Amino acid sequence: MTRRDPFSDIEELFERMDRELEKLGTGLDVPGRSDVDVDVIEGDEELTVLVDLPGFDDDEISVELRDETLTVGATPGGEESSDADDVDDGNASEADDGERYHLRERRHGSVSRRLPLPVAVEPSAASAGYDAGVLTVTLPKRSASGSDGHRIDVE
Repeated sequence: MTRRDPFSDIEELFERMDRELEKLGTGLDVPGRSDVDVDVIEGDEELTVLVDLPGFDDDEISVELRDETLTVGATPGGEESSDADDVDDGNASEADDGERYHLRERRHGSVSRRLPLPVAVEPSAASAGYDAGVLTVTLPKRSASGSDGHRIDVE
């Protein structure tokens, strides 16, 4: 009869756990991460931030730049914020208007994301546009110096 090595068993367990966690990917609750997907792209002259905000109107989106941190938020107009993790557990739930949800995975509340910027930008020259559920914020680069916050209008 061969003896089992408890340390190799533990090591194998950790390896299996690592593989399973890799499969889950972004499904984990990572600090600083939210359900808002963002790309930050640095070019020679500017920084471009792409933010996925499907289902919102442009007047429901707010963009603010303060202390080299970009804050993007969106609140559905006329709706109360609800839990973003409403996933049906097998029981149908009833909405306020009497309709019954058998599955509810889509986000129905407010979202926000704070992004520290990798380079200094010129707040007064910033612009933002919203098309097909994607917010594009263009931030021209500048030399580093202090600046007050600046609100960016979404067009």
